Amino acid sequence: MTGTVYKSTGSWYTVKTALGAVYDCRIKGRFRIKGIKSTNPIAVGDVVDFSVETLDNVTTGVIHNIHDRENYIVRKSVNLSKQTHIIAANIDTVFLLVTINNPPTLTSFIDRFLVSTQAYGIKTILVFNKMDTYDEENTMEVKYLASIYRKIGYECVEVSALTGHNIDHLKVLMTNKTSMFAGHSGVGKSTLVNAIEPGLDLKTKEISMLHMQGQHTTTFAEMFDLSFGAKIVDTPGIKGFGVVDMDKEEIGDYFPEFFALKQYCKFNNCIHVEEPQCAVKEALDNDEISFSRYRSYLQILEGDDEHYRTEEWVK
Repeated sequence: MTGTVYKSTGSWYTVKTALGAVYDCRIKGRFRIKGIKSTNPIAVGDVVDFSVETLDNVTTGVIHNIHDRENYIVRKSVNLSKQTHIIAANIDTVFLLVTINNPPTLTSFIDRFLVSTQAYGIKTILVFNKMDTYDEENTMEVKYLASIYRKIGYECVEVSALTGHNIDHLKVLMTNKTSMFAGHSGVGKSTLVNAIEPGLDLKTKEISMLHMQGQHTTTFAEMFDLSFGAKIVDTPGIKGFGVVDMDKEEIGDYFPEFFALKQYCKFNNCIHVEEPQCAVKEALDNDEISFSRYRSYLQILEGDDEHYRTEEWVK
């Protein structure tokens, strides 16, 4: 039988067939996917082949094959820096939720996330949430950030889960697709999903005022079918996001505005730092590319992970 993984809890996987039958499955023996060092061989969104067995009137499945992935998104695993954790596979669109405060989303986090989704070929849309809570200064900050990212080709949507502003527009973007909502804990992922599909009733928790960060309510990634023909993957809150398996020479290729200028650099292997006649640095001097984007690029180039705390998936 063939189905899609809807939930992973470590050793057991919830798999749903095209006809809607749901099975609890485990992996047959130990197997790894060639070329991927990950702590989890199977992720939510994977299409798998499995066989069914019944023991003591309990029917379960045994997964024996994973279909090739269209794409996947990864994150460095806690305490296992050489390995990665696959957050989800076969995603059509990632919606990255951004909040100006309560909690703040730094541009360095946004840019790291975009580099990873760009590298793995996943369309990303920036969603500026909690618009109903912002004063004029915060609203101007949203407009400024959105202009930076729209200029380089990313769609940006301003929403409010509480007032319903632009919720219908999000639903249009999600229809007939598998989407993932990501962002720091506390940016309102669960609240937004509940606004999109009230019947889901995902757990929400208030922001921890002590640290201005959300308390984690989602422990494992899980996929849900929505009433308007969409699928959504709900993910644990991500505080830190590391860029994985990338050579220094290719990092700039995942900054679209750098990649567009690369052909005009004097040297083919220019990494846009100290080389003479660098088109990217010239564009930076002329305010044609964003300084915050260039700063993020340098941090990724230097492997500066210390500022981005990784968060355990299970506490």
